[in-house]
Amino acid sequence: MRLNQKAVIAGITLFASASTVHADTWRYAHEEAATEVQGVFAQKFKEEIEANSDHTLQLFPFGTLGESADIMEQAQAGILQFVNQSPGFTGALIPEAQVFFVPYLLPQDEETLQEFFRNSKAINELFPPLYAEQGLELLTMYPEGEVCMTTKEPVRSPADLEGVKFRVMTNPLLVESYSAFGATPTPLPWGEVYGAMQTGIIQGQENPRFFLDSTKMYEVTDVITCIGHNNFTTAAMANKEFYDGLSDEDKTVIQNAAEAAFEYILDYQQELGEKSFDNILAAKPEMEINILSEEERKPFMATSEPVEAAYIEMTGDKGKEILEQMKADLEAAEAAAK
Repeated sequence: MRLNQKAVIAGITLFASASTVHADTWRYAHEEAATEVQGVFAQKFKEEIEANSDHTLQLFPFGTLGESADIMEQAQAGILQFVNQSPGFTGALIPEAQVFFVPYLLPQDEETLQEFFRNSKAINELFPPLYAEQGLELLTMYPEGEVCMTTKEPVRSPADLEGVKFRVMTNPLLVESYSAFGATPTPLPWGEVYGAMQTGIIQGQENPRFFLDSTKMYEVTDVITCIGHNNFTTAAMANKEFYDGLSDEDKTVIQNAAEAAFEYILDYQQELGEKSFDNILAAKPEMEINILSEEERKPFMATSEPVEAAYIEMTGDKGKEILEQMKADLEAAEAAAK
């Protein structure tokens, strides 16, 4: 597999070096399978690009070109024109993006959540310059669904996570968050998680509902617990040098494609999340799924304040500005959704 990845990367590197940034074939890599949320977003983006221009878009699902860190490096280097990556991984590059992992910041109400992602000033005004500093043009951010834990034993309180080696993305704030929850956070790339759960190297992990289903995480775990602490966020980006070199017409095609894919994926991810638990129980009837009550969630919610403080300490004044703007955006979204 590693040799195949190297061969593919070498091939597209050679193609990129022999072509201009205006090449008719553009390349787009994402972190999930073609049938998962990022893959469906990418396919819709591709359809819009190809229907409204002479360009074609070549898609590279998870694993084709390596892990998340690999495809980001390739996007920054201009080997890829487009990349889709969660702030969970981008947070190491853009620390302020870790704000999406402050527990209990994002709402669980789908209407409020969608209103926020459509109109957030933090997303549309504050984040683009930070991405630009890393050679990236932020096209859009969108939700992928409620995040839930999978563990070997039931989790009803932070005490139940004590001593549990819990896989997190390579994201400093997620380490802080799961430390506050009482677990022992263990950063791992996604490709190692199934095997680590299977062998007991780790005893827990978190992901959106649909991902627990599509990746068959239920095969190596016994309990799913939803504590309402987060909704998974991801971002579609372009290499900035490539994007800045495009004609105004091509830029408009890309922006329109990103908007169309964004609107399409909002309903798709909601429907996918709603079906996931039924699919899991059909495959493994003995699977225990617990949706904690508001009262049961309170001890977890109490940990959010120190995690917010850690976020501000990591990111300084800019991080504080983004956090405050996001809270204002969320208040506006809640009011608009009523």
